[in-house]
Amino acid sequence: MQVDLHAGTIRRSKLQSFLWIHIIEQKVHQYRQYVEDVESNKKGSQVDIQIKRNGETEKILSELKSLKNFGDVEVVKSDRTKRRVTHRYSTAQVKSREQSNIHKMAMNIFTKTKINIGKLISDIICLTNERVLVVEEKGKVNLLSSDGRLQKQLPISDKPFSVTQIDQDNIAITFPDRNDIKIFNMETETVTKLITLDKACIGLSFFNNSLAVGLDKDEIRIINLEGNKLKSIRVKNKSYLEYLVYCHTRVIYTDYEDKSVYCVDESGVQIWKFAKDLLGPHGLCTDTYGNVIVADWRSQRIIVISKDGQYSKVLLSEEDGLQNQKCLWHNHNEPYGFFCDSSGRYLVKFKFSNK
Repeated sequence: MQVDLHAGTIRRSKLQSFLWIHIIEQKVHQYRQYVEDVESNKKGSQVDIQIKRNGETEKILSELKSLKNFGDVEVVKSDRTKRRVTHRYSTAQVKSREQSNIHKMAMNIFTKTKINIGKLISDIICLTNERVLVVEEKGKVNLLSSDGRLQKQLPISDKPFSVTQIDQDNIAITFPDRNDIKIFNMETETVTKLITLDKACIGLSFFNNSLAVGLDKDEIRIINLEGNKLKSIRVKNKSYLEYLVYCHTRVIYTDYEDKSVYCVDESGVQIWKFAKDLLGPHGLCTDTYGNVIVADWRSQRIIVISKDGQYSKVLLSEEDGLQNQKCLWHNHNEPYGFFCDSSGRYLVKFKFSNK
């Protein structure tokens, strides 16, 4: 990696140097994941990987003003004191025009499987073990294999709506009719915590040990796993806050009736609004770079919006043989994701690529 760093910064433009360093950053995440996977099979130890700045990077940092850190990689082994849950995600440390340039991005259909649930679908997520949860709106929660086979229906009643994964064993689910959020352990198939709020809990997203929940039409509340309010974001949606993504210091959400996608910070300040060519946006997710993928139900399309809200591109449309795409999910640790139609007739596994 030191050799690669040297080769990537000698006699190259600043943009080329940045892109080269970003490739090396991705290698760091891959090596970290590999080491942790190896160590997870050994008892009594855990691994931490840290990057320490050294003197050789000062010249690069002076040229690439936005770069925060880069240097040697240290692997430190220490006694394991408790089970560790790590949320991995790869993000660029420098804002670049290349990352906002989405015209080369493509969504390729990997598999399309009939699931024949035949009920209105309100949410879908892909679990860390590649299984898929499909939620019938105020109905059943279906656990599917990655190829769409029904494994079982979780014993969850009280009309669930939205679901998000907390860790390998636990999920959180909203129940609008009860103003509740339940923490559900999939291994023991029991509710381990009940959080009751003062408004209808609808859309749900988990990030950094916190939940962002859409309350009715006018508030996105960020709470901890005990239910304590951390932040309150006031909004003026025309439709209910059914779909949102909480990541870093931003919350991205759709307004179906307003035909728009919004991005706000944790204080409620609007960062951008995107409404071009949208007819009825529903489910959404983000890719590794922070670009926003939206299922625009009325136009029968899946659209990607650049992370700054300035550009868009149609990834799939009715011409690709798909209809009524409503809910979608992208796994940041893998190059694939899933979406399904509004009636639960089929499940599609997709992969991103650059043309």
